[in-house]
Amino acid sequence: MFSGPTMANFGGHAIPGSFFLLFGFWLTVKCVLQHYWRTSQPKGRRRMPPFFKRMDYVEGGFQIFGSFVGIMVEQFVVDGPHARLSNGDSWVKLMNWQHSTMYLFFGISGIALVCSTRFKGLPIGVDRLALSMALFVEGFLFYYHVHSRPPLDAHIHSLLLVAVFVGSAGTMLEAFLRDNILLELLRACMFILQGSWFYQIGFVLFPLSGPHWDLTLHDNVMFVTMCFCWHLATALLLVTSTSCLIWIIVTRFSAKGRDIEIGMRKTSSNSTSQKALLEESDEE
Repeated sequence: MFSGPTMANFGGHAIPGSFFLLFGFWLTVKCVLQHYWRTSQPKGRRRMPPFFKRMDYVEGGFQIFGSFVGIMVEQFVVDGPHARLSNGDSWVKLMNWQHSTMYLFFGISGIALVCSTRFKGLPIGVDRLALSMALFVEGFLFYYHVHSRPPLDAHIHSLLLVAVFVGSAGTMLEAFLRDNILLELLRACMFILQGSWFYQIGFVLFPLSGPHWDLTLHDNVMFVTMCFCWHLATALLLVTSTSCLIWIIVTRFSAKGRDIEIGMRKTSSNSTSQKALLEESDEE
């Protein structure tokens, strides 16, 4: 979602990987908190407190800001296209233009999230629809991003499409099935999977130490495929453990809050009864 001017190095994959990982953990915490609030409220009470609105504003603003910075970097680096798509004879830096297009749709997703949070007249689910479309555009561009590359290079990038398109499909379902915690956590899991797999791509194509990978060896393709399954299992484990941790924390804090409230009520009722006894004794 957020990359440097080029991904032709390890840093170019680590930067978007870091953002995807952070975004996935953010979604996990946010979704678990919202689910706890929904399940702990009396029936009929559906209006979310202002705290969750502020979280949506932060998330949407982060997407808008990151997308704007990404577009500016892609377009106006030293060797960038500088908003020129063609010089008359050939295309100018189409890879930069592809990245800019991807950022554009994530920026639209951020705008949709902010507007849907601010204006209640917008259709319910427009924020999820916009995010699903942004993920689809990301996968669509990546699909035509790796043609004519060595087998391992093309394969390791194509595995990324699994996380992208599954995330897009799950987010699309959220537009119609609101407040479904399984779909929400699936979305977070796919973002974490994207983030970790961007790092894996960087380690394979641009190893920091040791021998370089043979990009034409079929055994390496088989190992990378198996490795993707390990990344998926790790993402599921991280989402599950984070969700359980957040649930335990908020449950304990809520229990303490209820204990304090009950204690205050008992203290108030005891003081009231003591006042009543004193008044009766005075009358006698």
